[in-house]
Amino acid sequence: MELTVLEDTVFNLIRHAAIHLPPDVKEALKKAYLNEESEIGKIQLKAILENVELAEAHKIPLCQDTGIITIYVRAGAELKGLDKVEEAIINAVKRATREVPLRPNAINPINNQNSGDNTGRFSPQIDWEIVSGDILDLSVLLKGGGSENVSSLSMLLPGVDFKDLKTFVIETVIRAGAKPCPPTVLGVALGGGADLAVKLAKKALLRPLNKPNSNPKLAKLEEELLEAINMTGIGPMGLGGKITALKVHVDYAYRHPASFPVAVAFSCWALRRASARIYPDGSVEYLTLNSEET
Repeated sequence: MELTVLEDTVFNLIRHAAIHLPPDVKEALKKAYLNEESEIGKIQLKAILENVELAEAHKIPLCQDTGIITIYVRAGAELKGLDKVEEAIINAVKRATREVPLRPNAINPINNQNSGDNTGRFSPQIDWEIVSGDILDLSVLLKGGGSENVSSLSMLLPGVDFKDLKTFVIETVIRAGAKPCPPTVLGVALGGGADLAVKLAKKALLRPLNKPNSNPKLAKLEEELLEAINMTGIGPMGLGGKITALKVHVDYAYRHPASFPVAVAFSCWALRRASARIYPDGSVEYLTLNSEET
């Protein structure tokens, strides 16, 4: 695996995610505009859709907060050069910061110094998964501070049912209000430990909005949560309306008998993600990019 191919691929993914919304997200926003009944809400959604068009036309980021960069790496165990993957990713992030450009968002919490290039200790955030085979799958998620700040975790009593889980999620949405720039997409994860629940909730944001949950019970829970969230009246950009969320995605992990963690991760309306696959011969398949953007 040539590292230049990897670096170029990650750079292309970051650039595309910063500028272009995935087709499923754009379609969900257009549908939201048609279904919104509040005049103020429709005005906000119209402005969002115009923002999307302008970003694509001028090839500039959708939002001034280009977010914290998370790279999801799903690597085949037979691949050679895996020890160099993180180096290539960091180089791609530095390059993207200069060339896209991205706002530098990596702050050292000890001295409050900005690294200036979106890199630093655990920045970008890299999530590894090793699988069989010799293919490398990469997904980029750019997540802004407003949506990150309203993330929530609760350790529910182990004997609770979905009613208590729903109550926690809805209360989290109401507390968040306008802060995550609705209409949002929510990732919800139940089970595991505290750390795993938070990780799975965020990773659930990668699932396309038009891809249903493979678990029928969780698919039903997603629909029920979305309906309840959109009854809160928070509306687009928190100014009131019918559409507070575009979608809810739920994931789970087996838990300890004495523990029932539930995590909620928000994405603002600008759900910025992009994915690609690198094959052993060095060819790249961009899964969410237009050909002119590669």
